[in-house]
Amino acid sequence: MSEKICVVQTKSSIGSNVKIKATLAGLGLRRIGQKSVLERTDCTLGMIAKVKHLVEVKDGQNDQAL
Repeated sequence: MSEKICVVQTKSSIGSNVKIKATLAGLGLRRIGQKSVLERTDCTLGMIAKVKHLVEVKDGQNDQAL
């Protein structure tokens, strides 16, 4: 079974670069407080690293019931 991670947007993307906004959209995040449970892959981890100042990452095992 693949590992899951939960990503929560904690800060606004207002004033951010267009690429940062597109990365948030790719993670399935649109507004502050929105959560997304994703597969832990190299691509996903790279996207999270790009927007690490706007999101919080949690272990997906505890956040299955969104």
